[in-house]
Amino acid sequence: MDLTTARTPLARRTVLAAGAAGVAALAGAALAPAAGASTAAPLRTAPAGPSSRADSLARAQAFLDAATDAYPDVNPGARLPQSYADQLGLFSTAFVYDSALAVCASLAGGRVDRARVIADGLLFAQENDPVHDDGRLRQAYNVGPYTFYDGSPQPHGLALPDGTANIGWQFGFLGTAVGDMAWPGLALLHAHAATGDVRYLDGAVRIGEWIVATTWSERPLGGFSFGVDGANAPIPNGSTEHNVDCVAFFRHLRAATGERRWARAAEHARAFVDRMWEPRGGYLYTGTNDGEEINRDPLPLDPQTWGWLAMRDARYARALDWAASALAARDVAGQGTSQLPAGTTVEGVMFSSASLTSSASYNGLPVHPDGVWLEGTAQLAAALADRGRGPDAGRAAALLDQVAVAQDEVGAGQTIGGAPLPPASGVVAASSLLDTGFGFGYFQVQHVGATSWYVMAAEGVNPLQVGGLR
Repeated sequence: MDLTTARTPLARRTVLAAGAAGVAALAGAALAPAAGASTAAPLRTAPAGPSSRADSLARAQAFLDAATDAYPDVNPGARLPQSYADQLGLFSTAFVYDSALAVCASLAGGRVDRARVIADGLLFAQENDPVHDDGRLRQAYNVGPYTFYDGSPQPHGLALPDGTANIGWQFGFLGTAVGDMAWPGLALLHAHAATGDVRYLDGAVRIGEWIVATTWSERPLGGFSFGVDGANAPIPNGSTEHNVDCVAFFRHLRAATGERRWARAAEHARAFVDRMWEPRGGYLYTGTNDGEEINRDPLPLDPQTWGWLAMRDARYARALDWAASALAARDVAGQGTSQLPAGTTVEGVMFSSASLTSSASYNGLPVHPDGVWLEGTAQLAAALADRGRGPDAGRAAALLDQVAVAQDEVGAGQTIGGAPLPPASGVVAASSLLDTGFGFGYFQVQHVGATSWYVMAAEGVNPLQVGGLR
């Protein structure tokens, strides 16, 4: 795909909006492959074992600093971190999901100052949308200057000269997904708990009200539907992952406000999640395309890990073992289409059951069926540590060691805002290019989301529980 000619929108978990040609909503799709990404040639470093955890975490925090502070001239106050290193080709795009994770990782690491800066950025985006005044956030925002593929300049940061938020229109990141609302809501509630700043609570309440007013589904499977696309048209499909997010978010709102309405919303989301449970296999299905029938294939990782982290239900404990086995991946340099540096091996888990058999290509680069999804590997480590049964602590530590190997070995020479990133700092999205099975891939590019989940897992926190970051 060439972004100089294509305008297909990109998002984290679905395509919610189209460019100038019209509007598209594709069930189950997510961050589409970025054209122009310079990932065809792997970036190699000398093999080394995992560093000490404290040093590794310090470097991860340095990456989050670099992503957050990349454009000081245009973002002197409230700001959002650029989600990916420049090498992905999305320029200064900041996905709100990644920003929410960065808030949580900052609080987990004692960086309340940075958490406040990013939380303030989320509030700015919410309060200064150029079209809507209903509490929504867009999928992503521009946070720094760049020149787009067609030669058009984008000279601004998060705030435009007229005071409105710089929404991500160049790539079509204009829609609003339920999961991409619930996670910023959680982040704001954690920021409120850490600082006592009532603005964060107020912002979270507005997010909750938007979700309930806009996406409450009365279809047979219930729960909350996906959200709206860039033209504000409803998307009827429903995501298990998003409803898990809502269970956690609405429970947090109930605890923070004492209002019964949020308990009812959490119950509505939980009923959807329970309907997605497959007791014979011990896993959660992905969701529904129409609100009436369950979508049973492929099977993604994150409902399994987040299902436990959010609900701690004995039934869903089984899903962690299913994920650790059914989605296991081992990426060995020199084997197949691996992009790892010579002598390196990274083990963990894949994005979904379809990832393990995919033969897709992105930008002419074939995917690696044994590529490791580092964000998901850190999620599984966090969930196992939280479950705490028998060998869980050791299994979690071993997974974190694998993420640290990737941190040490992969992603050298990458930049944000054109500036070199601190050496061996951020965690790449994938050990080698992988296909999720939902119409998009993850690249060997340093990522705020993957790095934040690594920080949280290593710090032993659970962002989906009330008080889980304390």
